[in-house]
Amino acid sequence: MNIFLAGATGSMGQKVVHLLSDKDGYDITGILTNKENINPTEYGLSSDVQAFTSLDSIEGDYDVWIDFTQPNIVFENVKYAIEHHISPIVGTSGLSEDEKKELIRLADSKKVNGLIAANFGLSAVLLMQFAKQAAKYFSDVEVIEMHHEDKTDSPSGTAIHTVDMMSENKRGANINQEDEPARGMYYKGVPIHAVRLPGYVAHEQVLFGGPGEALTIRQDSFDRESFMQGVWVALEKLPEFHGLVDGLENIL
Repeated sequence: MNIFLAGATGSMGQKVVHLLSDKDGYDITGILTNKENINPTEYGLSSDVQAFTSLDSIEGDYDVWIDFTQPNIVFENVKYAIEHHISPIVGTSGLSEDEKKELIRLADSKKVNGLIAANFGLSAVLLMQFAKQAAKYFSDVEVIEMHHEDKTDSPSGTAIHTVDMMSENKRGANINQEDEPARGMYYKGVPIHAVRLPGYVAHEQVLFGGPGEALTIRQDSFDRESFMQGVWVALEKLPEFHGLVDGLENIL
């Protein structure tokens, strides 16, 4: 399986390089990076890996496109992959619902399989599942997500996806109103509070409140290595996908 890794020189990309370094049959043969004239071996890659700095310059044949880049370029990256019949596995957040729908339609028309995951951490996926269940019974909920200071999108894709999943079951509206100050950004009627601080990696709390009781669901990713189990599951199960799947929970 020839793999194209977009964002190979970033922190998440480097984790993917390490993940696949000892996996037989999974070869990173091309990368997309914003660094000019890099030496692939300095990033744990084979010396014959082709490095590209723009979509227009990409050459070669690839089976899978793994994307850990930036929100401002992920849509065009994934669109390029699908149009060139490369199966995308996308860990970059920032895709809007309309963009996801467009990519899913494009993948269907091109008969390309792939995955968009708001979070590859299994604890995060479980948090979303538990929050979805709890939303049946608590109408009042708020989300706090905490990430490292370099995360460019806010709120996080994980928080957005959490609310999307809860909204499938949530029966009542939050008691608080969107015109109240200091309530975070409202998404589908749910306040999401985003924290960006050094020392954090990726953490989320979903807080439910009811008469005389409260429920808090929390997950913590202390190391980016925690996301690699989900990436590996996606690679292994890719042949079983049907079209472009949105959410790691749908393949576990």
